[in-house]
Amino acid sequence: MAGSPQPGEEPSLPFGFGHLELNDLVRMLQASGPVNWEIAAQVATHLATDGATEPPVDAASATQLEELAHAAQTHVVAETGLAATFTTPVRTFGRRGWAELHLEALRPVLEALAVTLGGALGGGARDPMLAGAPGGDPMAGLLPMLAPLLLGVQAGSMIGYLAQHALGRYDLPLPASDPPSLCFVVPNLDAFEEAWSLERADLRFTVALHEVVHAAVRSVPWVRERLVGLATEYVSAYEVDPTVLASRLGPVDPSDPESLQRLAERPEELLGAMTSPKQGELLAALRRFHAVLDGYADVVLRRVGERLVPSFGQVHEALARHRLERGEATRFVEQLLGLTLEREDYEAGAAFCAGVVERAGPEALNRLWEAPALTPTESELAAPGLWLARIELDV
Repeated sequence: MAGSPQPGEEPSLPFGFGHLELNDLVRMLQASGPVNWEIAAQVATHLATDGATEPPVDAASATQLEELAHAAQTHVVAETGLAATFTTPVRTFGRRGWAELHLEALRPVLEALAVTLGGALGGGARDPMLAGAPGGDPMAGLLPMLAPLLLGVQAGSMIGYLAQHALGRYDLPLPASDPPSLCFVVPNLDAFEEAWSLERADLRFTVALHEVVHAAVRSVPWVRERLVGLATEYVSAYEVDPTVLASRLGPVDPSDPESLQRLAERPEELLGAMTSPKQGELLAALRRFHAVLDGYADVVLRRVGERLVPSFGQVHEALARHRLERGEATRFVEQLLGLTLEREDYEAGAAFCAGVVERAGPEALNRLWEAPALTPTESELAAPGLWLARIELDV
């Protein structure tokens, strides 16, 4: 049974290729589409639940979280003016439910990555080193077919491990394509509450506020489109150097399941051999946009939480540590989708938003969501007065 990785321990895949016969492998390779979603679902579910059957969410928790979410919506709309969040549905579920939701929500970006990876392996298949046989093995023609299988395993692993830690939908700024929703992963909330000795109602209301702010911002159509668009551009810009791929991963022989296991278990090596100069510019835009999103959410969260949550300081600090200490699985998704946010990114976003509020009030900050052109530049992120001057507000 696969368990959660310990601190410093690399995640291992629960479904390896080593036990497969060649005919089993060929059958798996015949799945249609850029990602083998059947394998992804199996891996995600197994990892999310540690292979066990989850008990249903207790009715008392579901009722309390729904009530807290509705209260949070009222306060967030009063702060932001983003009234569309009133129609956002509320969901409470276990880790499996979170995993199933995000397998679907991340489908467009992961399929774009799969197309890129398929092209990379297609080019690599012409390299005898990657074929695993001198002069090129005829089986190397299967290499382009590996992309759906590999991405299925990696997508399932990524989402399954995240499901073990997620408290809601918006712990990470994932580029989800579906409409926003308020989601609470009850077993993770309970475990987090116990680990940090937090007051249940205070923790749940703070998480509800966090979820509602992010859902409110994503109710602005262009924000959701930009998140998905930037991530899709980023994963589509991966390029492969077959020589680098071969030197990092060694021979890849499609007829050898252990060779495929090696490839699937080392995603960072695969991605490291596929980075391109174009991604640098895209990564800067991604980090800046995500920093602003999180900074805005933190400003609203503080304004409401400090007023209404008795132990807000303790809860907020625990959530901040949770955001920055989520382990290797989170690090992989951050690298994969361009979501590598460090403490300084969060601090820069929070400082920008706080600076705008200090100079011109919260109404000025809410103008961020009027149009994509109002996203601050790198210089404006460091100097909020420049942004206010550009949007023609007195400071």
